[in-house]
Amino acid sequence: MEQPPSTGRYFYPNKIGRIVLLAMEEIMGRNGVNAVLNLAKLKHLIHNYPPNNFDRQFSFSDVGSIQQALDDMYGPRGGRGLAQRAGRACFKYGLKEFGPVLGIADLAFRLLPLPMKLKVGAEVFADTFNKYTDQRVRLGEDEDHILWHNERCPVCWGRKTEVPCCHLAVGIIQESLYWVSGGKNFTVQEIACIARGDAACTIAIDKKPLD
Repeated sequence: MEQPPSTGRYFYPNKIGRIVLLAMEEIMGRNGVNAVLNLAKLKHLIHNYPPNNFDRQFSFSDVGSIQQALDDMYGPRGGRGLAQRAGRACFKYGLKEFGPVLGIADLAFRLLPLPMKLKVGAEVFADTFNKYTDQRVRLGEDEDHILWHNERCPVCWGRKTEVPCCHLAVGIIQESLYWVSGGKNFTVQEIACIARGDAACTIAIDKKPLD
């Protein structure tokens, strides 16, 4: 299991750091984000979001600190709800920024049967993280689930928890499924987490929608 370094050596591009903060602002307002950044000891980001570029300068330790501050400020249940809602907003912002490089908005993709759409969509999103960030994603599956393994995960970086805590990642995946499927909801559950000592953060995605 990878131990967080004392100084950041893994990064998201500034563009994704900016998306995370804008998504949080949509959910909790500018003052709410400022309070979280203050608690996370990231005052330098207040009124100073990262620039909209692909330079890898938004550290995983900062991502983890922001998520920990959400839990500290609102409690585990409140923090989880806010993080998941922010994750869903992240996907919508991310689609605007990364849509052209994803290549899954065309008619050919839209005409695929749903199981194939889920498989292709998961592969494209995983490849995007692996290509543009220092996050490492590996996909797997069993009979009923697509398994999304974050083998290097920024969301829980530097954290120690009793239960899985990558709620931002769960929200992003929930919204991506809603978009890929044309408006269907799926059960998405984190079943393993590096923060509690597991080898990877594993998110199980039901292959069949709820509705």
